[in-house]
Amino acid sequence: MILIADSGSTKTDWLFAEDASKVERLQTPGINPVHMSEDEVVAVISALDCPRSPHAIYFYGAGCIDPFKTKVVNALGRLFPDADISVESDLLGAARAVCGHRRGIACILGTGSNSCLFDGEKILDNTPPLGYILGDEGSGTHIGKSFLNALFKGRLSEKLRDDYLSRTGLSYPEIINKVYRAPLANRFLASCSVYVAEILAKSDQWTDDSEVLRQMVAGCFREFLQKNVARYENAPEEPVGFIGSIAYHYRDILKEVADSLGYRISTIEKSPAEGLLSYHI
Repeated sequence: MILIADSGSTKTDWLFAEDASKVERLQTPGINPVHMSEDEVVAVISALDCPRSPHAIYFYGAGCIDPFKTKVVNALGRLFPDADISVESDLLGAARAVCGHRRGIACILGTGSNSCLFDGEKILDNTPPLGYILGDEGSGTHIGKSFLNALFKGRLSEKLRDDYLSRTGLSYPEIINKVYRAPLANRFLASCSVYVAEILAKSDQWTDDSEVLRQMVAGCFREFLQKNVARYENAPEEPVGFIGSIAYHYRDILKEVADSLGYRISTIEKSPAEGLLSYHI
């Protein structure tokens, strides 16, 4: 029996698997060793109702890089002393999920963004994402920043601006405070992408605004591909796979942009869980 984990800062998806047909799926709060102590990691994992002890654990998570991932290795070792334990980054998890054992480019488009060139076993190259202030092109935060810029600089209608402010209960000063003074500004900005997706789904009601938003989202994806993916060796010829809620919910626009730039998308998945299951079984 193996245990696979896909962990972000918000939630962790766990898969207990004997084989591809016998899988139990559970969820716990997120684990990020950059911001958590070893004891805090243990407390989260202790909530798992594991039917029996796994012989191997494959944990992929945000912040699981040296030296921070040692906290997760130690925490898992304390709870599952007889298991073989592997702890790797969420980027390697995405690469294994979308590429399997084949060469390709793997991308994450969620709250933030990231990408890498993968040879079927290891990451060969990685364009630094630089975070939501300096980078994270194509991410939820990038779409959120672009949306608020268009909203208050007059590229979108007053009707849409009033609708957004009414639905969120926010004012312009409160939005500025959330972005520049309150904690977790990246999550707030990414939450704006949910509203953008809702408006695009009602394009018949917001015809002019929908076209502006569609071009805006396309521009974010174009920046991601041009600034991050284009620098990889043989980039246009390599299959490109995407993981993440932004890639999944905006997949039609993403496919159009990728096609226009000559990229071949191999897969778009909301979560890497099923791909990781296939990789390890």
